[in-house]
Formats: sequence, structure tokens, C-alpha cells
Amino acid sequence: MSNTLKMENQILIQQLLKLGWSYRRIEKETGIRRETISKCDPNHPRNQQRAKAANVPTGSGIENGTKPENRPKCPPTPEPDHNSALANHATGGCDGAHTPIIAVPLIQKPTRISNAAPFDLTIRQKFTLGLSAQRIYQDLVSDHDFKYGYDCIKRYIRKLSQKEPKVFARIHTLPGEEAQVDFGRGAPTLKNGRYACPWFFKMVLSYSRHSYEECVWTQDVETFLRCHEHAFSDFGGVPALIRIDNLKSGVLKAHLFEPELNPVYTAFAKHYDFAILPCLPGKPEHKGKTESGVGYTKDNALKGLKFASLEAQNVHLRAWNKRWARTRIHGTTKKQVWAMFVQEEKPALKPLPEQLFQFFQIGRRNVHEDGHIEVNKAYYSVPHQFIGQDLSVQFNSKWVKVLSGEILIAFHTTIAPGRFQTNKSHLPESKCISTEEYKTKLLQRCEKIGCECRRWAMQVIKERNQLGFRAIQGVLQLQKQHSIEKINWACGQTLKLGSVRYHTVKALCADQEQENKNDPGVQLELLQDHRIIRPIEEYQLYLASLQTDQP
Repeated sequence: MSNTLKMENQILIQQLLKLGWSYRRIEKETGIRRETISKCDPNHPRNQQRAKAANVPTGSGIENGTKPENRPKCPPTPEPDHNSALANHATGGCDGAHTPIIAVPLIQKPTRISNAAPFDLTIRQKFTLGLSAQRIYQDLVSDHDFKYGYDCIKRYIRKLSQKEPKVFARIHTLPGEEAQVDFGRGAPTLKNGRYACPWFFKMVLSYSRHSYEECVWTQDVETFLRCHEHAFSDFGGVPALIRIDNLKSGVLKAHLFEPELNPVYTAFAKHYDFAILPCLPGKPEHKGKTESGVGYTKDNALKGLKFASLEAQNVHLRAWNKRWARTRIHGTTKKQVWAMFVQEEKPALKPLPEQLFQFFQIGRRNVHEDGHIEVNKAYYSVPHQFIGQDLSVQFNSKWVKVLSGEILIAFHTTIAPGRFQTNKSHLPESKCISTEEYKTKLLQRCEKIGCECRRWAMQVIKERNQLGFRAIQGVLQLQKQHSIEKINWACGQTLKLGSVRYHTVKALCADQEQENKNDPGVQLELLQDHRIIRPIEEYQLYLASLQTDQP
């Protein structure tokens, strides 16, 4: 130990010497070396000169001319142990009698002023700029004619760089108020024929220090949440607040004022009704209970062990917690961990929800031109107003949610890959009707033109099915060029000719328009011969062939 003793040790040695103890005996009882004891003995020859110059307190006997050798000695006593020596130190003498205390003079060494002190301001400025001690020394030699060695500057800077001790305020919490979460490295575990160190999850209740441990291979979001659920189930309730580190499973982006929380973890916290409080970046001491708890688990439960499987390590951790961790008397609370948990903290925890949390994944998807997004190779519709935009998606094996910001705009049940799920309300009004509805709509528009037009449209649909819709649309577009009376007449003429073609109706309308221009007073007449009208013989041959084909 150091030759410079604390004042209480110097006083103790003085009192033991007055009791007549030898240097050897004092060394045996106190552990202080005899060489050091001799320096505290005022009767030692080399200390005589110092003792004469010392200031002696009143009542010591020396001010009255009493020499040390003539002082009254205590009667011989049995060999005391270390505790008795400390008792005599406390009472001030043997057998409780008062024994005067001799003050030992302290020799204070003069404070040495560094040769670099005159350049203090310059050194501090350069040190603040991040310059090394070697660079500062070189600048002082060049610019300020510094005549001392480099070690002088190095020692001076070493004192400047000494940081003041940090002061921490202990955080006291109420029962059920807070839990702290962290991960630590587990013991080597066999995986695929080789030993690897998994992670162990630890949640510590801040009031009682009761904890839950579980070994896992990954720290992904789902594993992180499932560990929370297992801990809540083990505790039989949920704390009001969870203090976590800034791991990605809980915090997407750490920030001093507004950390960005993981949306899945936020939904999980809402489901279990607890608040999330991330630690400040670079401040692990803000969750000191779980920090020390992780170290306690590593050193006490897992150090020096190996396991054949992850389950074997978890079984060991559960047994260790039950046998040792929860039954210990905690060093801070001075109470048994399990007793505090059962009697005070467990009744204060929030109740568990009726159902487990439905885990989901999150992502970003672009809306295709057909108004659908792709999730796990299946396609789901969104309102057509969002075509071309990037939207947030939450999905799992049961459902798909599409959000614009925080607003839910579409919800679908999960379908098989390659399939489409379309909500008609997501499509424009003109594109959200069925084939039958569209057919009815076309016929209604034709009926507004006239009965002949409707009859012609029905014949088109009968012969050409959905392909005929386009011919009907063409006839309806003729209203931009011709009157509805002319279109209705042309449709009737086309039916008489046995034609269901759009071009026939268009040609008849155009010819009639031209004739009206040449002779506006001529009334419309039925035509028997026209370049677009087939000879009657062709229709007769066609009908004869149909009769021949019939059985």
C-alpha cells in the first residue's frame, strides 16, 4: 500500500503504539507495513527532530514536561483481535479509559508550478482545436521560444484532459410504473454443428428488480415483440412505461428531441396500453437497472457454460431466475426481489389484453395505372385518386391495410399470389359497373334515340355479344354529326337489310345527309337499290342453305 496514510489510519497507529503494541503486531492486525508504521511513530529516532517542532494539543502531557518514556502505560491486556483494536480506536483508550491523542505533524510538500503554466492560454486554445501534444510543443518552441522538454507539455495536457467525474441522479419509480429492456450476449450454443453466441432479451421491472430472460438468435421486430409478450405473460401484467435502447426494432431513427419510433412497435404499445420512452442517444445509464441486470445475468447465470440448444439455455435461465435471481436480497432495495414483486408491484401492473397482438410488416408501394398495388405477389385495389403515388402498406397473413399518411384508405383480406382483389368503390364511376350493367346502360342510351335504334342494338348484342358494344358506342357517337331522327331511320333501314354493322348505319346517315343537301324538300323514301345493299338473291340463297342444313 502507499506510504502516505489517511489521517484516521495515522491516529489509529498512534493509539496502538501508546498501548505498547509492537510494529509487527500492528502490521498483523491492520495490514500496514512496518516501514510505514515507523514513520508515524513520534518516538522513532528519525522522527524526534520533527516531533520537537510539532504543535502539541493541550492535554497531551508533553506541554507539562512529561517525556514519552515517563507517560503512564496501560496495564497489559490479552492479545486483542482486529475488532478490539478498532473499538479502542473508537473509545480513545484501553478498557474504555480516556487516552490522550497525539497529533502527528503533516508535512505538506510545496505545490510545484509547471514550466508550461505561463503558456496556459495558448496551450488551452490549441488543445481545444484538437492539436496533439507533439504539435503544441512544436508550436511553442517555434513561436514562443519554449525552452523545456516535450514531457513537460505532455504532462500539462494530461491534466487538462482529465474529465470531471460524472454525477448521476438516481431515478426512483413507483410499483408497476416502469420496466427497462435490453439485449445481452448469451452463452455459446450449438447451431448447425458449430457453437455460436445468441442474444438474450432481458426485461427488468424498475421497482422490484424482478426480471425476465429469454435467449433468441435475432433481434428483428417480430422476435422483439414476442419477447415482450412472453415477459408480460410471465409477470402477469403490463407496466405503464417501457424504457428501451435505440435499437432498430423499436426506434427507426434516434433523435434528441423527436425520435422516430417503429410503427409496428407503436401499434404493439397501443395494443398493450403502455408508453414507450427511448433513452437519449449515447446515454445507456438512463436504463441502468437493465444495464446492470444484463451484466448480472452474464456473470452469474451464463459465464463459463455451453449449451446444446437454445431451448436448453432458456430452461437454464428460467431455473436460475427461480432459484437465485428472484430470491436474492437486492443490494439497493435491501429486500428480497420476489417478495417485493408479489406484494407491491404485481398488483400495480395493468391487466393483459384478451387477445395477442397481430404482428404485421410494413412497406411502401407504388399504385399502378390499373389502381392496384402488389403485396406478396397478389394485387389489391386502392382509390383511383392515388394512382402513381407511393403509399404505406401494413400486411400479414390475414389482412392488408393501405394508408396515406396515417389515414386508412383501403382494407383487404389476404388472397393467393397472382390473384386480384378489387373494390368497386375504388374505381371511377364509369369503370366500376359490370358487363350486364353496361349493356343496360347502352340500350337506355339507344332508346333515347329511337325504337329502331334500340332494336338494332339488341340485334347487335344478340349476334356479336360484348364485341357488339363497340359498334353500339360508334352509333351513339354519330349524334355529334347527325340528328337522332336520321340515326334512328338508318338503324331501321339497316335492320331491314339484315346488317348489324356500324359502317352500314354510318353510310346510310351520310348518304341521306347528302341527298337532303341536294334537294331539301324531298321526303325520305325507302331505297331498293344501293351500292351497300346486297342483291336479294344472296339473302334467298342464304335462307335456302339454312333450310337445307336443318334435319
